[in-house]
This record gives sequence, C-alpha cells and structure tokens, in this order.
Amino acid sequence: MTKRIFRSILTVTLAALLACLVLIIGVLHAYFLERVEVELANQTVYIAQGVEQNGLDYFDGLQSRSRITWVAADGTVIYDNQEDASQMENHADREEIRDALILGHGQSERYSETLAQKTIYYALRLDDGSVLRASDSQYSVWLMVLQMLQPVAIVVLAALVLAGFLASRVARQIVEPINAIDVSNPGDETPYYDEITPLLAKIRSQNRQIQRQIAQLRCRQEEFAAITENMSEGFLVLDCKTTVLSYNAAALRLLRAETVPMDGEVSAYQLNREAGFRRCVEQALAGRHSEQLMEKDDSCRQVIASPVFQEEHLTGAVLVILDVTEKERRESLRREFTANVSHELKTPLTSILGTAEILGNGLVRSEDVSHFAGNIYKETRRLIQLVNDIIRLSQLDEGGSISDWSDVELQSLVREVLEQVRPAAEKRNITLEVRGQPETVRGVPQIVTEVVYNLCDNAVAYNRAGGRVTVTTGENPEGITLQVEDTGIGIPAEARDRIFERFYRVDKSHSTEGTGLGLSIVKHGAAYLGATVCLQSEEGKGSVFTLVFPRQGA
Repeated sequence: MTKRIFRSILTVTLAALLACLVLIIGVLHAYFLERVEVELANQTVYIAQGVEQNGLDYFDGLQSRSRITWVAADGTVIYDNQEDASQMENHADREEIRDALILGHGQSERYSETLAQKTIYYALRLDDGSVLRASDSQYSVWLMVLQMLQPVAIVVLAALVLAGFLASRVARQIVEPINAIDVSNPGDETPYYDEITPLLAKIRSQNRQIQRQIAQLRCRQEEFAAITENMSEGFLVLDCKTTVLSYNAAALRLLRAETVPMDGEVSAYQLNREAGFRRCVEQALAGRHSEQLMEKDDSCRQVIASPVFQEEHLTGAVLVILDVTEKERRESLRREFTANVSHELKTPLTSILGTAEILGNGLVRSEDVSHFAGNIYKETRRLIQLVNDIIRLSQLDEGGSISDWSDVELQSLVREVLEQVRPAAEKRNITLEVRGQPETVRGVPQIVTEVVYNLCDNAVAYNRAGGRVTVTTGENPEGITLQVEDTGIGIPAEARDRIFERFYRVDKSHSTEGTGLGLSIVKHGAAYLGATVCLQSEEGKGSVFTLVFPRQGA
C-alpha cells in the first residue's frame, strides 16, 4: 500500500509539473509574441519619424537588432540594414507592404520550415508614400523548449527528487496510522481517519464472528478427537493425492506405523506398503468402494475404503481399519469345529449304519449277532457322549446357571473319579495314586467332577503301558490346587497352545475312542468356576496339569 501511494503521489506530482511547464511555455510564448509585435510597431513608428526628418542619413547611426527595410511606393527597395538593397527583388507584393500602401500600416507573419522560426513584419506608410518596414524573428514553441531543455531538465530532476522525498514521507504518514491498527482487536477508539471507521466496525464484527466459529470448531474438534482417539477402529482421511489429512492413533497402531513422523505431509503409502492396503487406496481414489483383508504375523485386519465426492468431483477417500484377528480366529475355529463335529458324528453313524445294514440283509450268522449288536451299542454310546460333551460345552460357553454352588471336598471326589477310569487303567497296567491332604473348594459339583474326570481320563488315555497317574491335592499362596501328573507321551512344545481347542488331539492313535473335547471342557469348566489351569510337559516323559481354585471368601 505504501508503494502504491508513493507511486500515485509521484505520478500526480510529475503530471502536474509537466502540465505547468507546458502551460507556462504556451503562455510565455503568446505573451512574448504580443510583446514583440507591440515593440516592433513602436520601433517602426520611431524610426519612421527619423527617416521623414533626415532621409537615408538617419540610417547611418541606427543600431537595431531588427531588420529595417525602406521600400518605395512602387515596391523598389531603397534601403535594408542586412542586405544590399540593389540586389533585392520588388516588395510590392508583400502582404504587409500592400496593406501599408492602402491602409497606412500593415502586419504579417511568415514561418520558415528550414529555420524552424517565425518572422513578424510591421510596415508603416510615410508621408511621401514610401513604406518603412521592421521585422523580427521569433522561435517556435518546440525550438524554445529545445533551447530551454537543459534548465528544464534540471528543474524536472530537482522536482522529481523533491517529489520523491515528499511522496515517500507523505505515503508513510498516510499508511502509518493504518498499519498501527490492531486488526485482531481494533478497539472502539476513534481512528486517525474517519473514513475507515466503518471498516473497523466491520472488522470488529467479523472478529467476533470468527472467534465464535473458532470456538465451535475447537469444541467439535475436541469432541471428534475424544471420540476417535478412544476408538479401537482406525480411520484415515486422504486427499486425491494420497496425502493423510486426518487419522487416529488406532490407525497407526493397526497399520504398524507408529514410528512414521506425522508432523508434515505424509502419504498413505508411507504408513503401510502391504498389497491389500495399496489396492484399497487405489480403488477408493479411482471412485470405487473397496474392502480388503490383510493377514500378517498371526494378525488379521480389515480395511474398508470409500471414495469421497464433492459436487461429482472426487476429492479423496475415507479408510476404516478394523482388527478382525479374533473374529477371524473364531470363524476359523467355528469352521474347524463344524468340520470336526461332522467328522466325529459321521464316524459312529457310519459304523452303526453299516452294521445295521449287514444285520438287516441277513448276512450275519446267528452266533455273530450279539457281536454286531455290541458294536452298535458301543458306537451309540460314543455318539451320545459326543453330543453330551457338545451340549456341556455350549452351556459353559453361554455362562448360564447350570446347578447350585456348594462346597466340594476334592480328595473324595478324586477317588470317585479314579474308580471310574480304573477299568481302562487296569487294561494297560497303569497305576492310579492319590496324594496330598483333604481340601475343600467352592463350586458346582457336577462341573468340578467333569473337569477332574477329563483330566484323569486324558492322563490314562495318553499314558504308556505300565505307567502311573498321580493326583495331588494341596494349596499354595494362590489358592487350592489339584495336580494331575502322568508318565505318558508328553506334549510337544508346538502343540501346547492348541491342546485346549475343541477336537484337537496331539496323537490320535491314543484316543480313538475319545471325542477330542475333554480338555476343552476342562478349560471352560475351570473358567466357569473361576479357577485357572496350567500345563507343564516334557515330550516323552509326561505331563502335569494343575488346577488352582480360588480360596473361599477370596
């Protein structure tokens, strides 16, 4: 603004100066022209008087810068102070001579293109009929300007310097009060210029409006940040060039980009370079909705990307990142459980169907009927046990009330359970032993019995011939313990995290008659009772399962 004011003042000053120079030169030229004509007429009258009195002798002592010519009545030149009169042509046709002969005096002007000057003539008729003429030259305006060029240039230069100094100072003085205004808080005081009072009023009004809007935006931003930062889902907002405009901490965590600096412009591809993520971004920025699953390092994330349009123009994309690891794991377990249930149900049903078909077709001798009937009975019992175990797991999963809670004495319950598995143990010469001291826990007797039974049955099924199963009850600082130790095949390290999964078997050759749900019932039953189950195992030497029940009143 200061520069613009400076240029404006300087331009106006120079324009005014040039206009003044032109006007002055024009006025002076007209003034001098008039003065020359008056002086020329006076001079002609004065010389005429001398000539009438003294004739040609008068010219001898005459000193004049003007050209003096004496012409006879017939136009013959009698005298000229600058040329030889005898060599000069007849002047009867000259305008001023002709007018003087008729009117008594005459005046004319003639312009010389060669000399770029104008000659003024004044003629006066004498008493004897002759004419006395005086002439003088006057330069044209442009010639005057050229002659005055140097002083004019000096004047213009001096005026330019002065104008520049004054323009700079005036511009600063004009702008200084305006620059001194605090636009963020102009206040209500009267400004230096009354003309900007309405402007300051508008600024104050706009400031108040902007402050209200900023406060609303800040409040919304804080609410948005509070919501998004506490979301387990991640989200990203991108522009059409993949630059990240907004994000939350969950997005960086799920994309594993916590180490990426986010204080500048960051491309979405810097956060994650997995193929699924890149496809999502590319398809969204191409205007298409996209969903991709990204699986890596036992984790599964789902990316949902949607394009953002504004007035039918693609302006960016919004990405939502979900951690679906648990969901996918459960879905995988569900599929595996369904497949295992189908297989486990199919095996006894196929055996029953085949045996019944043989009996129905009369292909069995009468003495073998009891044997085939026994097979049907055995497979049916296995099928019923499998269904009961599935129902029991379903009840434990739902967490509903199964039976009333009461005190359960562990050693007597262990002895009852060992009696149930003793027939299977005796077939393989496995020794069953109870150790420790009587301990009482609080729980559902039916569930405690099932948990202990499955641990002991598992210890017998996976033991070696002539082995031993030892059940010890006691306590430790954490609570009441029940420990089932066997001398069986042990559990490989890679299988220890999966043995509590449904239908998972370490060695299927040792459990052809089992359902594969025993340890799952143990896990869910312990969780229902508030107990924990721990495993210690060494492959080829055996395993130790430890149940820790909470103390009563804890």
